[in-house]
Amino acid sequence: MIERATSWDLPSVRGRYIEDADLSALTWLRVGGPADVLFMPADEDDLAGFLAATPRRVPVSIIGVGSNLLVRDGGVRGVVVRLGAPFAKIEIEGQRVTAGAAALDAQVAKRAAAAGVSGLEFLRGVPGTIGGALRMNAGAYGSETKDVFRAAVALDRAGARHVLGPEDMGFAYRKSAAPEELIFISAEFDGKAGEPDTIEARMDEIMAAREASQPIREKTGGSTFANPDPAQSGGLNSWQLIDKIGGRGRRVGDAEVSDRHCNFMINRGAATARDFEDLIEGLRTDVKRDTGVDLRWEIKRIGEPAGGAQ
Repeated sequence: MIERATSWDLPSVRGRYIEDADLSALTWLRVGGPADVLFMPADEDDLAGFLAATPRRVPVSIIGVGSNLLVRDGGVRGVVVRLGAPFAKIEIEGQRVTAGAAALDAQVAKRAAAAGVSGLEFLRGVPGTIGGALRMNAGAYGSETKDVFRAAVALDRAGARHVLGPEDMGFAYRKSAAPEELIFISAEFDGKAGEPDTIEARMDEIMAAREASQPIREKTGGSTFANPDPAQSGGLNSWQLIDKIGGRGRRVGDAEVSDRHCNFMINRGAATARDFEDLIEGLRTDVKRDTGVDLRWEIKRIGEPAGGAQ
């Protein structure tokens, strides 16, 4: 078992520590156990100092707004870092947009639109933060983070600061090759000049399409699986493969495949993380058996099962 982190193991900080923090309240699926310690740093220097002084035996992980996250029922050992308002600033100069890792994707899109910067409209339809967008090359409606990315700032586990360009990120479909230990602080994006009204109209179209096709008002974790290689799936997307094997509406406990979009899972009220993992792994097994396609999790999973690590 990994040693539990407690506040007396950790350095003094200007931010806030919370022991046995309820992570289920911080995720859109509303499931999962507690973090040993939740740390909300005051600013970049506070986070860097924490990372440099925290013993290596204490695991450190990062979460955003929990829109595409499954926390297992046993909780998360070590320290979970959550970036708050000091990391959510958005600045625009010309067609360059600089956003903190905790800035909501939708807010970045809105601010860019108001400033007449186009190219970031797709972020209006991505339910997460800039940090998550960097980690998974988030995309929607024909565009991806890599299309507008210029540079990112991140801290490593020792608190050292790194500036990463496109070649360092190694963006691919719904993932990046940036080291897992890096905690993103901010990013720069290059847009293009546009008319605010035209940009706003495009974002309205994106939101109308999203609302019509996705269960955005439910307790959901966003897209469950990345779409497979069309050459392997015969051109079918993940939701079509799930539909093909009869997965629409399937249920394990209170975890359910959405009737509206069957690449989205819904918490009907009292689901556990185990319910979701069983439901999702069952879909993967059946899709593989019936179609030969391996579906890859897009939802990130952290923590231990109930009862401890297995």
